[in-house]
Amino acid sequence: MDMKLEVVVVPVSDVDRAKDFYTELGWRLDADIAPDGDFRVVQVTPPGSPASVIFGTSVTVQAPGSAQGLHLVVDDIEAAREELKRRGANPSEVFHDAGGVFHHGGTGARVPGPDPLRSSYGSFLSFSDPDGNGWLLQEITTRLPGRLDPAVTAFASAEDLAGALRRAAAAHGEHEARLGARDDDWPDWYAQHMVSEQAGTQPPA
Repeated sequence: MDMKLEVVVVPVSDVDRAKDFYTELGWRLDADIAPDGDFRVVQVTPPGSPASVIFGTSVTVQAPGSAQGLHLVVDDIEAAREELKRRGANPSEVFHDAGGVFHHGGTGARVPGPDPLRSSYGSFLSFSDPDGNGWLLQEITTRLPGRLDPAVTAFASAEDLAGALRRAAAAHGEHEARLGARDDDWPDWYAQHMVSEQAGTQPPA
């Protein structure tokens, strides 16, 4: 049975302030429902995300600001940082972890700058909402093997698809350089590259 993560609940102290913050980031407002004065549910969804975020009044007993380590995935960490700055989120500088695997809690093991090899999964930045709930962005360009089913390739947004096409075009240029000739079957090569990238399998030769 599939069990897909649908919603993350974020504890906030001022619902309207949180709503303004997240919608200013460009997150889609899905619902703002208040059946009575003691209960209100606001749902927003980050661009391209299959899972949504809920906050409101009487939706959690967690203390405001206690949600930490919430992860968002992007394919270009530098571009994402510029967008967050433009939208008023005050993101951190891009960093990678001293241990080279995921990241430590807190800020003690942060090394300035993206992963030196720009390895997929290796570069991060952080930002917080007005209550101090902590978000991290992680740059992922190639998925680990088995992370996705190669028989089910999907793109959550036009931007995701465009990014995959750009990476396929760059890789295909290197492929043609190795061939020393034009590859007229480039649509098939692009398709194989995009599927393998999502699934974390071997790319086309």
